[in-house]
Amino acid sequence: MKLLYFFFLLVASALPRLCAAQDFVYEPKNPAFGGGNTFNYSWLLSAATAQNTTADPSTTQQATNPLNQFSANLNQQVLSQLTSRLISSQFGQGAIKAGSYNVGGYQVQVTPGSNGIVVVVTDTGNGNQTTVTIPNGL
Repeated sequence: MKLLYFFFLLVASALPRLCAAQDFVYEPKNPAFGGGNTFNYSWLLSAATAQNTTADPSTTQQATNPLNQFSANLNQQVLSQLTSRLISSQFGQGAIKAGSYNVGGYQVQVTPGSNGIVVVVTDTGNGNQTTVTIPNGL
């Protein structure tokens, strides 16, 4: 019995030396937070997009409203006609008068300039402006 007790004591004292722990190393996954692997970016983005069930109410509401669609299509066609007339007036076939035009939510100002016709399109809703210069004939 003493021999068994001695053997058990010997094994119990040697056990901590036999069991060794490994150092824990933190490795971030997301490249945006702490320098993770950049190859994980695509996978993380696709996983987040797949889990996103919240729809933007402004885009879905506008897309399903037929009156908004009709208004947007009408504005697009009028602007397209105006553009077509401006280009044809510069390169032949027709003429458009200088002046200011209101088309839907846009104000279009046409003025002749030294380099060609200058068209300034202003979005009256938010004040954004776009300036286009159509050069004189080739």
